[in-house]
Amino acid sequence: MSDPADRPPSLSAYIAVTAAYWAFMLTDGALRMLVLLHFHELGFSPLQLAWLFVLYEVAGMITNLSAGWIAARFGLTSTLYAGLALQVAALVALAQLDPGWTLTASVVFVMAVQGASGVAKDLAKMSSKSAVKHLAPTAQGGLFHWVAILTGSKNAVKGVGFFLGAALLAGIGFVASVLAMAAVLAVILVVVWLAMPPGLPRGRRGVQMKEVFSTSANVNRLSAARVFLFGARDVWFVVGIPVYFYAVLSDGSEAGNRAAFFLIGGFMATWTILYAAVQASAPRLLRARTRPEAELIRAARGWAWTLAVIPAALSLAALLAPGPAPWLTATLVVGLLAFGAVFAVNSSLHSYLILAFTRAERVTMDVGVYYMANAAGRLAGTVLSGLSYQLGGLALMLGLAGAMVAGAGFAAGRLTPDTAEEPAI
Repeated sequence: MSDPADRPPSLSAYIAVTAAYWAFMLTDGALRMLVLLHFHELGFSPLQLAWLFVLYEVAGMITNLSAGWIAARFGLTSTLYAGLALQVAALVALAQLDPGWTLTASVVFVMAVQGASGVAKDLAKMSSKSAVKHLAPTAQGGLFHWVAILTGSKNAVKGVGFFLGAALLAGIGFVASVLAMAAVLAVILVVVWLAMPPGLPRGRRGVQMKEVFSTSANVNRLSAARVFLFGARDVWFVVGIPVYFYAVLSDGSEAGNRAAFFLIGGFMATWTILYAAVQASAPRLLRARTRPEAELIRAARGWAWTLAVIPAALSLAALLAPGPAPWLTATLVVGLLAFGAVFAVNSSLHSYLILAFTRAERVTMDVGVYYMANAAGRLAGTVLSGLSYQLGGLALMLGLAGAMVAGAGFAAGRLTPDTAEEPAI
C-alpha cells in the first residue's frame, strides 16, 4: 500500500472533498426521511408536507448563484466548510421544535430550518462538483470517470441516509436522531478542516457578481434540461410515493407505523443506491473513453426520451387500477427502480457535460447556474408532488413526471458540439 504522503496533493484533496461530501449527504438523506415520515405521522397532508421542503429548494436556487461567485472569489474550501457548519446548525435548530406549537408555527419553523439546510447542501455540492474540474485527470475520458465516481458514491451514501433516517425515527425518535447527526457531522467538519491538503484554488480578486450568469448557449440549454429532469423525479419522489406506500403498508398501529417506516426507508434507499450504482458505471455503459463528445451530446437526448416512457406507462397502470392494489404496488416498485436506472444515465451525462462545456476560470459560476437549475426543478417537483397527488392521485402525479421528462428531452436536443464553446480539457 502506498504511503499517503506520496499521494499527489490533487488526489489527497479529491479524497478529502469526497469524504466531506459523503458525510454531508448521509445526514441530508436521513433528514429528508425524518422530516417526511415524522410530520406525516403527525397528520400533515401531502400538500403541507410539500411546503416543508419548499424553502429548502428556494434557498438552493439562491445559494447556487451566490456560492459560485463566493467560491470564485474566496476559494472552494471556504464554501465547503460553510456548508458543513451550516448543516450542523440546522440539525441542532430542528431539535428545538416544540410539539406544543400550533400547526402554522411548526410549518413555518421547519420551513426556515429546511431553508438553512438547503443553503448548506448547495454550498457543499457546488464546492465538491467544482473541485472535480480542478483535481481530476482528463485524459481518455478521465473527467467523465471521476465525475461519475463522485456523483454515484454521493447518491449511494444519500440512499443509505434515507434508510438511516427511517431507522433512527423508529428506534430513538426525532429529536435524538437530529442531535446525533449534528454531533457526528461536527466531528467530521473539524477533521476535514484540520486534514485538508492543498490542491484547490483559493479564489481570485476582481470577480464581479454579474459574471455568474453564463453566456454559453450549451450551459443554459443544459441547465434548462436539468430543471425538467429533476422536476420529473421529485414530482413523485418527495411526497406522493412515500405517502402512497405509507397508506398501503401501515395498519395505523404503532407497530404498523414502524414497519412502514422501515419499508419506505428501505425502498427509498434501494432506489437511490441503484441510481448511484448506475451513475458510477455510466462512463463504461456509454463507452465514454472512445466516443467523441458530439456523440455523448446526442446520447443525452436519446436517454431522456427513453426515460419519459416509464412514468407514462406507470400513469396508465394507475388509471387502470380501481384503487390501491398489490399488483399496482408491485408495478410501481419495479417501474420506479427502472426509472432510477435510466434517470441515472441521464443525470450522469448532464454532470459530465456541464464540466465539459465550462472553462476552468468559470467553473464555480457555471456549476452554480447549473445547480440553481437543479434546485428550480426540485422546487417545482416538490410543490407539484404534494399538489398533484392530492388532486389527482398516482395517475396525475406520474403523468406529470412523464411530461417533465419530455421537456428535458426537448432541451437536451438543442445542445450542440460547438468547439468554440468547449474548453481544452
